[in-house]
Amino acid sequence: MVPLDFPTEPWLQAEGQRLLAFAEGSRVPLGFAALGCHGELPAAATAQTLITSRMTHSFALAHLRGEPACLALVEHGVAALHGPLHDARHGGWFATPFGAGDPRKAAYLHAFVALAASSAVVARADGAQGLLADAIRVIEAHFWCEEEGALRESFAADWQQPEAYRGANSNMHATEAFLALADVTGDSRWLERALRIAERIIQRHAADNDYRVIEHFDAHWQPLPDYNRDRPADPFRPYGTTPGHAFEWARLLLHLEAAQRLAGLPSPQWLLSSARGLFDSACRLAWSVDGGQGLVYTLGWDNRPLVRERLHWVHAEACAAAAALLRRTGEQPYALWYQRFWQFIDRHFIDRSAGSWHHQLDPANQPAATLWAGKPDLYHAYQAVLLPGVALAPSLASALARNVTRR
Repeated sequence: MVPLDFPTEPWLQAEGQRLLAFAEGSRVPLGFAALGCHGELPAAATAQTLITSRMTHSFALAHLRGEPACLALVEHGVAALHGPLHDARHGGWFATPFGAGDPRKAAYLHAFVALAASSAVVARADGAQGLLADAIRVIEAHFWCEEEGALRESFAADWQQPEAYRGANSNMHATEAFLALADVTGDSRWLERALRIAERIIQRHAADNDYRVIEHFDAHWQPLPDYNRDRPADPFRPYGTTPGHAFEWARLLLHLEAAQRLAGLPSPQWLLSSARGLFDSACRLAWSVDGGQGLVYTLGWDNRPLVRERLHWVHAEACAAAAALLRRTGEQPYALWYQRFWQFIDRHFIDRSAGSWHHQLDPANQPAATLWAGKPDLYHAYQAVLLPGVALAPSLASALARNVTRR
């Protein structure tokens, strides 16, 4: 294994503690809310299922790392997901308490609820087992489509009016959640489902597209290359290709490969080759392509930079993918990329004055807020400081609980 000179493990641990101290301020009575740039709760701050799920998952990881006072935060998140964020009439979860605003049920949010529940179970939080059972029941009843081998996208609150759209983003996070569900339930069907999702989105589509991830599909899984052309900077469904998702998929494919092996199941060779292809394509197409350092947010289908802002989550996932490929292969280029990405984060994203990380930089690498206001998200940055220290399988919470360090 090629040594990682920067960041060191003590540096990563200290950065994780700094991130946690900032994120603790996101607690509100009905869950967790998005924080402002200085760690303040905006005047209109309200709990969100996405933020609550990600914070619950992250605080569960912190508890498993031995960080004090985090279990109470996990249990607060579990209670919110059992309570005001849950639809007591029809089941499933709203985006905000009691379905205020948009009451539709989205696969993306439910994948994060399942991830939060699985991590809370590993952390032995009160109420976590019931939340996990609820999340599994909803996914199997409404979102998982056995015929398609993937998740349906969204429904009205009463599970009618299915959206005529299929998304790679929601299915990517379902892959992450399913790896965790396989560990906490011992049911290998979740690994089989994760593999089927990856086969559809990566092996069938991205591999034939120079490992650029196609994000948007119709209900029959036909690509929609012009989707959101008029909203190229959408934070969840942007037009074109999103290199950050290529990094995220690369890491998940390696976790899936390792999980299959750990479970004694066949591990297709294309998982490694596709992880390499996705990583290499994202680095080649997105790093410093506009004359400045950093990874751009999106590219057009001609591979030209489209949205040139630099987002923190893209760089966090690039670090995690480089670490995973380095661990899997031991090859020097991945160590160099890993250090290059972290040095960029250290220089430009980490906010040592106000705390946490800037979530967005403009093309000149100055803090900006046109796509992401404030600093709402702990999930990507906190996982980035944890993943280099654990094995590729089992999934992150289980690896921390079992003290399965990198190998």
